[in-house]
Amino acid sequence: MSLVVAIQMDPIESIDFAADSTLALALEAERRGHSLLHYLPTDLSWRAGKVEAQVRPLSVRAQAEDYFTLGAPERIDLASVDVVLMRQDPPFDLAYITATHLLDHIHPRTLVVNDPTEVRNAPEKLLVTRFPDLMPPTLISSDRAAIAAFRTEHRDIILKPLFGNGGAGVFHLPPGDENINSLLDLFGQLSREPLMIQRYLPEVRQGDKRIILVDGEPVGALNRVPAAGEARSNLHVGGEARPSALTARERDICAAIGPTLKQRGLIFVGIDVIGDYLTEINVTSPTGIRQIDRFDGVNLAGHIWDAIEARRAETPRN
Repeated sequence: MSLVVAIQMDPIESIDFAADSTLALALEAERRGHSLLHYLPTDLSWRAGKVEAQVRPLSVRAQAEDYFTLGAPERIDLASVDVVLMRQDPPFDLAYITATHLLDHIHPRTLVVNDPTEVRNAPEKLLVTRFPDLMPPTLISSDRAAIAAFRTEHRDIILKPLFGNGGAGVFHLPPGDENINSLLDLFGQLSREPLMIQRYLPEVRQGDKRIILVDGEPVGALNRVPAAGEARSNLHVGGEARPSALTARERDICAAIGPTLKQRGLIFVGIDVIGDYLTEINVTSPTGIRQIDRFDGVNLAGHIWDAIEARRAETPRN
């Protein structure tokens, strides 16, 4: 099965060659004989009932200094391609949400991965609230009295923006820290959105596990250990990636959420687990597959493409 695949992503020249999951997906797609097109979210348009994009043919190579070639730009109707990979990085803002609305017009006749309606309905820090028994004690609120009461109860807390990403704006407020009111003032000036407040999990010092699920099934994991003096484990802020197997508790978490992910058409998902707790379900542009491939000698992009091809085969084009 040879497919035409359009990849909606950030500028390919700006990615991290060694770590980028979208590049891994592109390399595997080309290995399978699929044709690739590249476009930016800003190249997406709706006109006269059609969803169009200014695309460029893309070829990729596993060569760090010369990993891609882009052809001449052309405007196409995205309904003419087989698959769109929606892989731009957050923030999950109105531009991101608008892109999901536009791609709704062509899905599922053109298979959009992940399903744009479900991406829109499943921000990373909100989908997890469907599974409250798996989460650490959590409050989502703008109400200062509610936040103060939560801190009084749990004392050691994490404060973070509800629609942030990559560890940006995440603060650890241990007992006695006097910065909470200043932080609430700052967040209030930046946004009208509620905040997420959680009980601090000291187990994060042993790592924040990223688990990859494909069509609801766990296929690999890595541990991300924060640097000394850092509360965040994100790799791009200094977290160290380490190989890791799944624990029994983590398999239970995957079994609990997997059917929901599959039913929603969320083919490629990365969840975050600290200790015994599920903290996020990442559906926008999950990462981590290249590190897991190197640690475990696997090909997670192959698992993802098996699922995409199977879903594409199930869905008629007319």
